[in-house]
Amino acid sequence: MAVITKYRAGMPCWVDLSTANVDESVGFYGQIFGWTIEFDEVGGYGQFYRRDKSVAGLGSTMGDGTPTVWNIYIATDDAAKSVELAREAGAEVIAEPMEITGEGTVAVFRDPTGAYAGVWQADLHAGAELINEPGAVSLLELVTDDVETAKDFYEQVFGWMAAAPADRYTPMLCDGSPVAGILRPDDQFPAEIPPRWLVYFGTASLDATIAQARGLGGRVLLGPIDMPGSGRFAVLGDPMGAPFAAWQPVHG
Repeated sequence: MAVITKYRAGMPCWVDLSTANVDESVGFYGQIFGWTIEFDEVGGYGQFYRRDKSVAGLGSTMGDGTPTVWNIYIATDDAAKSVELAREAGAEVIAEPMEITGEGTVAVFRDPTGAYAGVWQADLHAGAELINEPGAVSLLELVTDDVETAKDFYEQVFGWMAAAPADRYTPMLCDGSPVAGILRPDDQFPAEIPPRWLVYFGTASLDATIAQARGLGGRVLLGPIDMPGSGRFAVLGDPMGAPFAAWQPVHG
């Protein structure tokens, strides 16, 4: 897989974990995905690496009982403009655009369905250097009952277009390329998921990843589920309670 050095506006470009226990998170994800970690010298923000290429970030929660969660970021050429578009489309802006010296500009909002997401205007840090392989982000999925509101919002803010839905799943496209999906949950879906962006990480062996996660204090929240012709997945919870998914493609 080629190393990614730039993301077009409207493409998801980065994920990071806000965790209540940095050491436990580093140990857990390091073992199940083969990640290493490097921290900056100032703010304590870390980046996970696989094969010496960045795949995700990690930061500490404020210690105020804030839950451990995975966050997603969507590339933009103008963070301030994206925030205003999000606000006009019904989002609650949680963090106004803030420049991270030399790296880029970040902002965070809560969309009208209740899910949190961020925008990232890149400077030196473009985003994840690896995607769509074991140990890297493979899919982002918005889990919400309010599919129509979600479709309208992400179209207005990022120009995403909905493809033809299949059952409860609606693929979303940006400039004709798949970028994410919207899933209407059924009764099997764990109550702690919606409304939320769910990050899927690739794995070469779903069964091995599940076994490792359980051995390290994680839980299986849903699955494993077979998707004929494409792969199989399971929704897991890490030891701090953060939901994420592991995806094994047919040829993975």
